[in-house]
Amino acid sequence: MDALNYHHLRYFREVAHDGTLTRAAERMNLSQSALSTQIRTLEDRLGHALFDRVGRQLVLTEVGQIALDHADRIFGTGQELLATLQRTGDRSAPLRVGAISTLSRNFQLQFLRPILGQPDVSVVLKSGSDSVLLDALTALALDVVLTTDVPHNTFGTDMTAQRIADQPVALHGTPERMAYTSLKDMLESEPVILPTDNVIRNGFDSLVAQLGVSPRIVAEVDDMAMVRLLAREAAGLAIAPSVVLADEIASGRLQTAPFDLGIAESFYAVTVRRSFPHPLLSRLLKAGALPSMSQSAPP
Repeated sequence: MDALNYHHLRYFREVAHDGTLTRAAERMNLSQSALSTQIRTLEDRLGHALFDRVGRQLVLTEVGQIALDHADRIFGTGQELLATLQRTGDRSAPLRVGAISTLSRNFQLQFLRPILGQPDVSVVLKSGSDSVLLDALTALALDVVLTTDVPHNTFGTDMTAQRIADQPVALHGTPERMAYTSLKDMLESEPVILPTDNVIRNGFDSLVAQLGVSPRIVAEVDDMAMVRLLAREAAGLAIAPSVVLADEIASGRLQTAPFDLGIAESFYAVTVRRSFPHPLLSRLLKAGALPSMSQSAPP
C-alpha cells in the first residue's frame, strides 16, 4: 500500500476549513481544477468521499470529519515542532505533565499554580503508574513526571529527580475525633484510613509498633482522592500529608491532630536531559528548588 501523500492531505485541510474550492484555490494560488484533482486523488487513496456538495458549499462527510481531525493534529504537531526548535510562534507547545495516579490532586495544582491562568499557556495532564509515565518521559512524550519516589536506574538514562516538596504526614479527621490528649489513646480508639503508599505505610507500621497499639484500619486506599473523601465522610482518621486535605482543613470541616507522627513524604519532579526542554518547566522547578538527585543508568 502506498504511503499517504501529505500534500494532498494539506490541500484537503485547507478546503475543509474554507468550505469552498474557490476561496481555498485563490488563497493557495492554485486553479480550482488542480485543487479538485488533488482532493479526488486523496479520496481515491482513502477509498471514501470526503465531501458532499450542498449548493455551493462543500460539507464534510463522516470520513471527512475523521480525516480533518487527524490532519489538524498532524499539521499542528508540525507547527509545534518548528516553534519548539526556533522558539518562535505566538503559542508554545502544551506542557505535558505526568503524575502517578495516587498523587494528591491538590499537590498537582500547587505545582502548576505558577503558570495557571497565564495567556497562551496550556497543560496536558496524564496519570498512570510510575513505569508507564517514566517510559513516556524517556520517549519525550512527557516533559516532567510528578512522583513520590526517586526512579530506579532501570527506567531510563539521564534522569534527574528534583525534590520539590517535603510534606509531614499527620492524622486528620472531623472535630469530634480530635478530643484526645495522647497519640496512643487516639490510635487505640479511632478507626484509621491508611494509604497504601510505601513511605506512609512503612512509617505508620513503625509508629504503631513503637507505641504498642493495634489500630483498627477501616480502609486501605491507593488513591489520595479517596482518602480525602473517606475522611470527609467521617469514616475515620486519615493518615496523609496536609496538602491532600488542604481545602477541608481550611474550612474547618476537618482538623489535624496535634501529634508528631515522625513521618514525612517527599515529592519529586522527574525530568530527562533534553536539548530543547519546555520553556515553562524551569519556572516550575525553580518554584520548588530543593536539592536534586540525578539518576543515570549504569554503564
